[in-house]
Amino acid sequence: MKHRGRRLRRSESIRRVVRETRLDASQFIWPLFVRSGTGIRTPIGSMPGVFQTSVDELLVDAAKAVEAKLGGILLFGIPDTKDHNGSAGWDAHGPVQEAVRAVKRAFPDLLVVTDVCMCEYTDHGHCGLLTTSGDVDNDATLELLAREAISHAEAGADIVAPSDMMDGRVAYIRAALDAAGFAHVPIMSYAVKYASAFYGPFREAAESSPAFGDRRSYQMDAANSAEALREARQDVVEGADILMVKPAGAYLDIIAAVKHDTGMPLAAYQVSGEYSMIKAAAERGWIDGERAMLESLLAIVRAGADLVITYFAIDAAAALRNR
Repeated sequence: MKHRGRRLRRSESIRRVVRETRLDASQFIWPLFVRSGTGIRTPIGSMPGVFQTSVDELLVDAAKAVEAKLGGILLFGIPDTKDHNGSAGWDAHGPVQEAVRAVKRAFPDLLVVTDVCMCEYTDHGHCGLLTTSGDVDNDATLELLAREAISHAEAGADIVAPSDMMDGRVAYIRAALDAAGFAHVPIMSYAVKYASAFYGPFREAAESSPAFGDRRSYQMDAANSAEALREARQDVVEGADILMVKPAGAYLDIIAAVKHDTGMPLAAYQVSGEYSMIKAAAERGWIDGERAMLESLLAIVRAGADLVITYFAIDAAAALRNR
């Protein structure tokens, strides 16, 4: 017997030097939920350890991100009021815009990514303007997304990340940013976003549940993989700088395929349901929470993701430091 694979598994020191995939805190982007007010830190019941915060409290989290040497933060906003067209999304004094300015003043080198979508801001919870029949009006929504992206760039966002899944939105936002003097601001496109059951806890955190129906007419069918490549390629053509696959854990094959097919910088979003399932099982003693957390993140990077958007970011960074 010439080959003995176990020779390279005998000890942690040997396993460490031959390890093919490695995790580092700089790969993690931490999603944060911000609203107006002061002194607010409201726990999300379905996501232990995750909060809605006011800007002053978000700065506490931003400091943690800097200390942990995370890759950056991703901001979602919860407005005071919502309307049919989501006008709070491009309010210069909205929670995301105020948070971006505050973070960049306090921590200028911390990467700030902003989610660009309408679902948090519309009173109906869908990701765009509605037609009289209740469908999402794709083309009319593009202008609103561009206005939101420009307002984030004006506040100082490093990257804007459209998550709406409207056709043509990357090209429209790219043209609008360029015309407004923000040609230097990259777009991280939610290029491949599936209509997933794993988003449930997020809708509590972002207060973005649809008032009627669902999002299957614009988010992707979980059964489709060739379509994912078409969507990713189209966003590259339209000017996306970074692509994203969402969710991550149940779509490792898609992450691998998109990375292989496009060669583009690739993010993957470990979504709220993935996070909450691990937390719930760990709290019940059914799994080792830290090991499951790191194993899940390792799988996402092993599949081909360069960046992982994860609610575990701070905990994972700490676990890696302690190993």
